[in-house]
This record gives sequence, structure tokens and C-alpha cells, in this order.
Amino acid sequence: MKDLALFHNKNLQNYAGLEIKDLYVIYKKLQMELELIQEFIHAQEEVKRIKAVPLVIGQFLEPVDANNGIVASTTGSNYYVRVLSTIDREQLKPSASVALHKQSNCLVDLVPPEADSTISMLSADEKPDVSYSDIGGLDMQKQEIREAVELPLTHAHLYKQIGIDPPRGVLLYGPPGCGKTMLAKAVAHHTTANFISVVGSEFVQKYLGEGPRMVRDLFRLAKQNSPSVIFIDEIDAIATKRFDAQTGADREVQRILLELLNQMDGFDETTNVKVIMATNRADTLDPALLRPGRMDRKIEFPLPDRRQKRLVFTTITSKMNLGEDIDLEDIIARPDKISNADINAICQEAGMHAVRENRYVVNAKDLEKGYKASVRKDEAQHEFYN
Repeated sequence: MKDLALFHNKNLQNYAGLEIKDLYVIYKKLQMELELIQEFIHAQEEVKRIKAVPLVIGQFLEPVDANNGIVASTTGSNYYVRVLSTIDREQLKPSASVALHKQSNCLVDLVPPEADSTISMLSADEKPDVSYSDIGGLDMQKQEIREAVELPLTHAHLYKQIGIDPPRGVLLYGPPGCGKTMLAKAVAHHTTANFISVVGSEFVQKYLGEGPRMVRDLFRLAKQNSPSVIFIDEIDAIATKRFDAQTGADREVQRILLELLNQMDGFDETTNVKVIMATNRADTLDPALLRPGRMDRKIEFPLPDRRQKRLVFTTITSKMNLGEDIDLEDIIARPDKISNADINAICQEAGMHAVRENRYVVNAKDLEKGYKASVRKDEAQHEFYN
């Protein structure tokens, strides 16, 4: 208060030598400055009121002029709206997520890309703990995926010296339960690159435009955190062969596929982003996705033969306490077509039988029961479906 009083006294001393006319001019200038400050405060409060939640999330399509643009709402309708002067025009680009006033649909704010994205990256602690040694067999598949994904990230200079481009995308295909997803998890465990895992069905959203936006967010996140690996499981949910769509849902799925194709063409070899896709139905995928340049490496995961069965059984049972009467060759030699997941289910079921009888050793009888429970069902159990 003492300092403030000294300030006023000093100003009064300065004004004391001025004439009445000069004081009046100064008074008018101060009055105009006060009015401008009041108008500015009022404008700030008005902008704050307009930006008050709840707001409607939309997508900016294109600018019309400096103050107006076209936006798409989540309901599927497009609007010609006014853009607030406080919006940074450099950040207002097509496909940007924006906030709209709930009544006038006026564009009032920009939504940060990381704020509205449902795509997230696995941290070091969240990476799967599956290693290559945990996967029995699949030696050729392991070698091919390491050459296509790991080697370009760790020894990119080899490809430059030879003069070839490393593979961009890898497709894992085959019957269910043959190790596709598990091998992708092993890649995530062994590589130092950031790992982003999604399922194809996650891109199919309720509102129009959300699926393609999620695809853009996925590749944007991968590029910003390169080197990175994108794993899309069940890719057939969004990448089936295109046809004359009759419904809005079919057209939306096709738009998701088109955005995926566009994004895969949008990064080059220097981006250090690798894409792994997995499917049970490779025959239904769109040829544009499978062409070289997008899916450069296609790795098949067939049902295991006798040698592969032996390797899978050996890997799984190495952690189990088996009795001396167990003969794995008897199980391996049986003609039933079983997958790697079936073999794991057989061993797990055999262990459960031993637990039920309060034993610490799995014997041949347990293994036989596990085989029948997982593979050979009694015909009487299926009479309902006949």
C-alpha cells in the first residue's frame, strides 16, 4: 500500500505542471484504453462461454474462406459453419478433429490428435512375454518374420548396400490356432521397436468417418514413435474383397480399407514402420492389399505335420511333470488334424485331470483323457446337431 501511494503521488506531481487541456486529452486516452480492456474481457468471457462443454465432436473437411468452412458431424451430416477467429488456421487442416458448438455448430476449438484417439502403444512393461523359444516348431515362419520385420529395423544398412528395399508389410495366414498371433507377440518381445496392437473389428465404429480416422491415428502414432511395428489381427474384418455396397455399413468398411491402403502407401523405407497382419481367411482379402509393395511377405501357418507336432508337444511338456509311462509318439502318430492350440489344450486338460486326482505327475491315462476331451468328442455329444 505504501508503494502504491508513492506511485500515485509521483503521477500527481507529473500531472501538476500540465494544463487543463492536456489533462483532458490524457483522460480521454485512459478512458478509451479502459473501454478497450473491458471489451477484450467481455470477448474473452464470450469465447469461454461458447467453448463451454458439452461440445460436439466433428471432422473438418475443407475451408471455404478465412472465416468459414465445411465440417462433418458424427451423425453423418455436413455443415457450412463459421470458424472462430481464435482458431489457429495453420493447424486447421482437412481431417482434423474439431469441437463444434452444440446449437450453432460453430467451430470453436481443435481437438488434439492424442486426445481423441483410441489407439494406444504398448509400453515396455506391457509387451508380451512370449519368446521364440516358447513356440514349438514353426522354424521357417520364425526365420521369415525375423527377416521381414526385425532385420530391417536392426540392420537397415544391409539392404542399402545390396540395393533393395526391405519389406513393408507381412501377412500371416492359416487355420485358427496355428501360432500367428503368438509369433507376432514374440516379435514384440524381441524387438526394441515400439509395438502397436489392434484388432480389425476395432475400426468398425458406430458413426461414419470414425473408422478411417482411427486408421490415420494408428499410422500417425507409429510414425511419431518410429521405429515401430503395427500388428493388426483379424484383418479380414475390414479388408475383404470390394463389391457394390448396398448399405451404409458396407460402404463405411470399404472406406476404412481405402484409408488403410492410402496410409500404407504413405510411408517409405526410411520411416521404420513395419506392418504385420494376421487372418484365417486370406482368400477373402482384397487383391489391392495383397499386392507387392504393401504385403511384400506372405507367411503361411499350416496345420502341423508329424515333425511339427513333435516339436510343439516337446516344447509344452518340457514345463510339465510327466510320468514314465507316457508315450508322446503314440499321440503324435494319430491321424487327427490338430492345430498347435489343440496340442496346448490336450496338455492343459491332461494336467487338469491330474489336479482333480490330487497328483503331481501327469500319466498316460491323463493324456489320453485330455486328448479325447480336446479332439475326439463322443458322437453322442453331437446328436443334438444331427
